[in-house]
Order: sequence, then structure tokens, then C-alpha cells
Amino acid sequence: MTMHTESYSHAEDAENRNVLRSMLRGFHCRCPRCGEGAMFKSYLEVNDHCPVCDLALFHQRADDAAPYFVILIVGHIIIGSLLFVDSTWHPAVWLQTLIWIPLTIILSLLLLPRAKGTIIGLQWANRMHGFGGGADSTP
Repeated sequence: MTMHTESYSHAEDAENRNVLRSMLRGFHCRCPRCGEGAMFKSYLEVNDHCPVCDLALFHQRADDAAPYFVILIVGHIIIGSLLFVDSTWHPAVWLQTLIWIPLTIILSLLLLPRAKGTIIGLQWANRMHGFGGGADSTP
């Protein structure tokens, strides 16, 4: 396995971690450090290490934050759209059911890994949960 070093350097990584860039890389389900390696080995299972730059990803703590943000985002999109469509065109309930339930499921499934990747990118950029090189303190 060869490691790409063109896109980052470890000295630069130790000093500056761009939050927006890391979160965008996470949104695209890529390693927050190099932006090339896949973050997930399956739908929501995070790789232990980046396959390109070998960044340890196993200590991430996205936990329940991703589903929370997905529910918040999808809920606002669906409910706002449903209210607009209902008040404007008054479609039948069966037609709305055929539209809104599948749309809710599809949007949720599309956003969930992206939200989790974004949170992991944020954690890496802010050196949270072991990404800073030290152990987390336990209360």
C-alpha cells in the first residue's frame, strides 16, 4: 500500500487543520486529512484507518449526533414542502402519502453517512476524541 503525501504534510497537519475543508471532506465521505481515502467501509461503519494516509479514525465519536441532525434537516425540508404543497394545490391524502413517505426515507438515507462524515471531519479538525494525539479525559 502506497501513501500519498502530495496533498498534505504531517508537519502542516500538526499545526493547522482547516475546519471547513475537513468537514467538506467528511461530507463527501472522505478522510478529513488527505481527502482521498474512503471514510466508510460500509454504509455507516467507519474505517479504522484511512486507506490512503493511514489516519486513525477508530476513535471518532459521532454516535447519535448524525441522526439528530438528519432528523432536524429532513424534518424541516419535508414539513415545509408538505405545508406548501397542501396549501397551494390541496392534493389527495393518498397522493401525499405516496410522495412524502418515500421522499423522507430517501433523503434520510442519503444524508445520514454525509452527516456522520461531517461530524467526524469536525472532530478531527478540532482535535476532539483522540484526534489530537492525546487520550480523552473521562469525567
